[in-house]
Amino acid sequence: MAEPSSSSSLSSKKRPRSPNNNDEHRQGRDQICSSLEDNLTFNDTMIALQLMRTQFPKLEKVVVQPFILQSQLYSSVKDRTQVDRDLESFKKDKILRIFKLSSGQDDHAIMFMDDYLNQVTFSIKRSGGKDQDGSEVFEWFEKYVIPSKLDVSINQLELCSLLSRGGDVTDKHITLLMNAGLLTRQLIDPNIYWFAIPRIGPILKGLSQGRKEILSLLNRKKYKEMLLSSLEKTKLRLSPLDTRFLLRDLIGSGQIKTVQTPTGLLARITRD
Repeated sequence: MAEPSSSSSLSSKKRPRSPNNNDEHRQGRDQICSSLEDNLTFNDTMIALQLMRTQFPKLEKVVVQPFILQSQLYSSVKDRTQVDRDLESFKKDKILRIFKLSSGQDDHAIMFMDDYLNQVTFSIKRSGGKDQDGSEVFEWFEKYVIPSKLDVSINQLELCSLLSRGGDVTDKHITLLMNAGLLTRQLIDPNIYWFAIPRIGPILKGLSQGRKEILSLLNRKKYKEMLLSSLEKTKLRLSPLDTRFLLRDLIGSGQIKTVQTPTGLLARITRD
């Protein structure tokens, strides 16, 4: 992995090789076919991120760039302190962005910056593109807000201040950003906006339903446990998401724990 650059320019930022690199992508295709048990933990945060990016579920009629749940990363790299330190470094170097999700109090998504910028471009086009009245705000958002504000949220005063580098900001401009799915207003404080991953709604619904279905399945077992290899092969009825995607999340969030046995890893409901 290349050393992160200290340059502040988004376009000239030197980043680790893209996960789309042929060698890494080929390796990812090999590993994606392996079982979760064989690829559950890693010693390197970036390697874990890149592998899970290749394993992101592909859903019909849902166009969302790959992202990794922070809980999934915690299940894959045991040293959480190191994970948090690495994420903060990658975020400052604009290698990735972190988003607060509406699916749970502690749910956060991690998306590589290149993927996020592609998602922004696609969502702007789907929302009406840059031909609609007030659409200049999209260019302002990409040029002044994304590179400058790396936190999961932004207050209205700072948002308007950054956007005003491009021109006079009106309420209509903010509405366009929200309609495109780039921002969501915080319910507790309407002056705070979350940065959002556009068009993520169907995946969050599948995440919530899938979590409940897997936990329900385990709770129906006598000892509330199953071999991880068997559980991974379970076809879910209520969620279109890949079972492996959900298991990494449940393990990382502490709702499921793994126990090594002579026959393989057991997935067991975590008792209070």
